[in-house]
Amino acid sequence: MRRTMAKASFHAALNLLFFAVLATLVLASTYYLTRDRIASSVEKEKLQLIAQIVPPQLYDNAIVQDTLQLPPSELLGTNETSIAYLARLKGEPSAVVLQVIAPDGYSGKIALIVALRSNGEISGVRVVSHRETPGLGDYIELPKGPWIRGFDGQSLAKLKKTDWKVKKDGGSFDYRAGATITPRAVVKAVHKAARYFEQHRAVLLAHPADTSVPTVKEKTK
Repeated sequence: MRRTMAKASFHAALNLLFFAVLATLVLASTYYLTRDRIASSVEKEKLQLIAQIVPPQLYDNAIVQDTLQLPPSELLGTNETSIAYLARLKGEPSAVVLQVIAPDGYSGKIALIVALRSNGEISGVRVVSHRETPGLGDYIELPKGPWIRGFDGQSLAKLKKTDWKVKKDGGSFDYRAGATITPRAVVKAVHKAARYFEQHRAVLLAHPADTSVPTVKEKTK
């Protein structure tokens, strides 16, 4: 009886092992068969979003492939390595797209991309992801409303430090009554991104062949 039970347990264990190995092989095969297609889809989505804030006449390079890894930055709101997308026209740098996090949204972090021209002027800002209240704080994203276009053409040279606030706080940016926290967080994050660009302009706008430019390092406080 014991020998029969042991034999049954052994066969059951073998069956479990077989199906576990089979499932692993299926998952691995699916990954290898679809990874190129997924990567292509992700690249296409990135390009579509970037195309909204970097005019096509500003670059002739493969912008989603011409990148620079940036270390964690308080100004960018990042706590891990992020990627800057570099726009070049005839080999010369024309714009940079930064990944930015506004950590203090009403419902948590708001992920943004901020494009800045080589002269420091903001080409555009877009919301990548957020958890703000639907119908109230989500007007920061297109096509829910045009609010995010208010950053177009702005720069540190055009606006004083005190202007980088919503009008309720004495600044220059509009807001919707009852939803002040969300735009306040975005304005603050975009202002910090502009400051980051100003501090690291030489690195962000370096020519690909220029090895004399130092790597990006956050300034100590």
